[in-house]
Parts: sequence; C-alpha cells; structure tokens
Amino acid sequence: MSGIEFSVDAQGIGTLTIDRPAVRNALDWEAMGLFSDLIDRAAKAIDLRALIVTGGGDTFVSGGDLRVLEKYTKRRDGLRLAVIMGNALQRLRALPCPTIAAINGPARGGGAEIAAACDQRVMASGADIGFVHASLGITTAWGGARFLLQLVGYPMALELMATGRVLNAQEAKEIGLVQHVVAAGGALHAARELASQMARHPQQAVEAAKRLLRSAMISPLAAKHAERRLFAQLWDSEFRREAVRRFLHRKP
Repeated sequence: MSGIEFSVDAQGIGTLTIDRPAVRNALDWEAMGLFSDLIDRAAKAIDLRALIVTGGGDTFVSGGDLRVLEKYTKRRDGLRLAVIMGNALQRLRALPCPTIAAINGPARGGGAEIAAACDQRVMASGADIGFVHASLGITTAWGGARFLLQLVGYPMALELMATGRVLNAQEAKEIGLVQHVVAAGGALHAARELASQMARHPQQAVEAAKRLLRSAMISPLAAKHAERRLFAQLWDSEFRREAVRRFLHRKP
C-alpha cells in the first residue's frame, strides 16, 4: 500500500497524510508517484483554503525508502528520484493557498525537504528535523537546499547541510526553520487551528498575501506593482464594503 491520503473538510482545509508506519513513512517509487498525484489533486481543488502535510503515527517523513531504492544505483535512477519529488514539491510551493507542515515526529533527509517546502512549520516537542543527506554521501534533491536557504540564510543552511546535524524542536525554532513548537502529539491539532484562522478570511485575500510575499522574495520591484494591482482588485469587493459598513456601525 502506498499509504498516502488526501482529504478536504467542510471548512476547505486539506490534509495530506503520509502513513507508512512499517518504514517510518519513507517513500518508495509508488508512494512518490501518489504523493505527486495528490499534490496535483490539491491544485485542482478550487475551494482549498489551506493544506496541511503531515505523517501518520509518531514520524513525519524519514525520506526515501532506502530498502527499495538500494538496488537503483545508476545516475539515471538518481535523476528520476530527483525529478519526481522535486517537481512535486515545486507544485506544492506553487499552490495558491497556505501550506503547513505538521511535524509530529522525525523529519529526516527528504522528509526535511518536504517540511521546508511548506509555507509554515508546526513542530511537536520531541520531534526533530535534519538535512542528513551528507551522511549518505549525497545532497538534497527535491529542492531542499533552495528552501532551506530562504528560511535560515546561507551560513546556517551550509552548516546544517554539511554537518547533517539533527535539530530538536526548540533549536529549529531558534534559527527560524520552524515557526511554532507545541506539546508532544499536538502538531496536527495546532496546524489545523492555524489553518482555521486563515480560512476565516476571504480566500482571495489570503491567496493574494501569499502571492505577494512569494513574488517579493524573487523581485521586490515586481511585487510593488503586483501589490497595488491586487489591492485595487480586492478593494472593489462586496466583502470589503460590507466589512467597512460593519466597522462604521459597530456599537461603542
């Protein structure tokens, strides 16, 4: 069984769960293909207000399933591995809605890359995260180096990738890799609460905020013009007009 599920609740909050307990949620070829397919399904869900990515049980994702991948030793195999998940995580980052990694347990190697690909990370105390690729004589393949660089800056990103150091939740928060640390067992609940707060606001406004921030990281000048255009578009909405009317007629 591939052990990956995607569902959307009545509030428009989606959950993508990697649940392969026999291999600590590691991904084999079939699971990688299904993960990619489910990201595509999420991209087509027009009412999706937020997406949570998490792992089943007490593990987030432990990377690729090395017992299966061990016999795939050629350069073409490495390229196939990089392309499938690299493209999937690029599409995950391109989703218009906010994405949240609920890190309920160890996130190692490719699992750390999946977490870093999300917009935010909620981590349970007792969980850990490590870009441990160097211990296998490899580097990130799924976009993790780019994602990590944006989150923690060049010196720290190089240190984490070159040493393979595994960070506990508090250490990850201190360097900006993780935004929220919660009690053990509470990562998914906290991620849902955060997603719920986002889902209370108009979908167009939340998606515009994400689009602006993403574009600002690439080109501040382009973001300036995009910000003005999106603001004017959202200003001319019935939701905003009604919100202003409520504000102006509120009781003291």
